[in-house]
Amino acid sequence: MGRGKIAIRRIDNSTSRQVTFSKRRSGLLKKAKELAILCDAQVQVIIFSSTNKLYEFSSSSLTSVIERYNQYKDENNQVMNPTSAIKLWQMEASVLKQRLQNLHEVHRQLMGEELCGLGFEDLQKLEKQLEISLKGIHMKKEEILTNEIQELSTKGSLIHQQNIELYKKIYEARAYAATSDENIGFAPCALSVIKTHSLTNLQLSQQENERTSVHH
Repeated sequence: MGRGKIAIRRIDNSTSRQVTFSKRRSGLLKKAKELAILCDAQVQVIIFSSTNKLYEFSSSSLTSVIERYNQYKDENNQVMNPTSAIKLWQMEASVLKQRLQNLHEVHRQLMGEELCGLGFEDLQKLEKQLEISLKGIHMKKEEILTNEIQELSTKGSLIHQQNIELYKKIYEARAYAATSDENIGFAPCALSVIKTHSLTNLQLSQQENERTSVHH
């Protein structure tokens, strides 16, 4: 005798329900694996039990399959329902337009314009916001000035060091020139002394010769 048909409805007995879940889960995962191997298909099965336990099978990377599914779903929605996409972009444009209008309004209020519709509390908030903005501007200004002062100080120190090096070179050049001049001035004097000494020796030699001749 063949098995009778089982009514497809929730099994009331928890034990029977758990046994049926275990058997059919194993069969489903087995069939998914066979389908992936026989047909070279990407198959992914995700099962959550009534006790919130996860069972899964994926013929390839789970992340890649999910990304592919989401991409296909998005492309399919755009092709099948272009009206929804147009409405979505229209809503996005409307939101951006409203934000732009709000920014223009805030800008005009910060410039002191269109303040008639503001109450006392709104004006206080605007004043506080301006004070915060002004404080930030002062801090940025001081930071720029401090950086410029430090840069100028560094450049001044560098120029001062370069001037010291130039003064040293000039002093050394002048000292060398003065030494050269002294050596040049000493040479003629030395020659004059040598010449005078030679003439004196020559005269003494002649006198000695004359005395020797007279004596003989």
